[in-house]
Amino acid sequence: MERREALKRGGAVAAGMALFPSGFAERLARLGPQESVVPWTKAPPAGGRANTLDWQALTSWVTPTHELFSVGHYGTPEIDATTWSLEVGGLVNRPLRLTLDQIRSRPSQDVTCLIECAGNRGFATFMGAVHNATWTGTPLASVLSEAGLQSGGIEVVFFGADEGTETIREIEVTQNFARSLSIDDAMADDVILAYEVNGEPLPVGNGFPLRLVVPGWYGVAHVKWLTQIEVRDTRFMGKFMARDYVTLRQEGPDEDAVWAETSVGRTNINSIPAKVMRTESGHRIHGAAWGASIDRVEVRIDDGPWPRAQVGEGRGNPLTWMSWSHA
Repeated sequence: MERREALKRGGAVAAGMALFPSGFAERLARLGPQESVVPWTKAPPAGGRANTLDWQALTSWVTPTHELFSVGHYGTPEIDATTWSLEVGGLVNRPLRLTLDQIRSRPSQDVTCLIECAGNRGFATFMGAVHNATWTGTPLASVLSEAGLQSGGIEVVFFGADEGTETIREIEVTQNFARSLSIDDAMADDVILAYEVNGEPLPVGNGFPLRLVVPGWYGVAHVKWLTQIEVRDTRFMGKFMARDYVTLRQEGPDEDAVWAETSVGRTNINSIPAKVMRTESGHRIHGAAWGASIDRVEVRIDDGPWPRAQVGEGRGNPLTWMSWSHA
């Protein structure tokens, strides 16, 4: 990525490139005369409805806007930005109704973070539902503070415009996609209501005209096509909090096992060898790791040792992916 492009995409990206230069993107984009990409033998197809990432075509630390993956549960709603508005209500002292122009006129903030679908790599044909991008919006905390949180509120629920029909206890009901955060999580200083990505208006498939961005959380928490924010004094138990996106894990030894169900939330550590290149002296592997504050990456080939890889962009930032390479 050239310096002018980094600056164009926001100060956070430019700072990351300046602090942690590695030439990762440049090396990927400019193969030497004796270098060639070694194709995967069993790679799942990229693109498709979710626009999953083509790892072998990865050339930049920030994912270009047209390469952002998109997963929806009730289809993609059609929204007229001129008539759209965001309602903020529930247990607040001053309910708000904000137009897109009013939201865009508020103080803005750039957040560079990785977003990964909770189902990424969950089965063999779904491997590229992840991206690293710079989002621009207004801090959620300032909107909630202006509305005035009442003392009894414990959760903030975010509703999207996308809706579908669900059968619950043999009753058919119409529901909007919705997820919730605790008050403390919602008030974090890096949680924003985003209307741009990589300096461009949100694509329709990625939440136009407004979406929630919650750095460090799986994609299901980043509610798209936002229409309503509601503060509640009880736990929200919608489909995508209490039934879907729920993990089941054993805690303790078999004889004393407790099976715990947990709503999917913050990202777990993950890593992938994205591209292998044949060089004059052998091979070079480029990859990415994310999901935590990562101290180091080690690479093992067959039954060999575990040498350290060279790390680059994103080092020291637990909210983005970190590039690594090994030769």
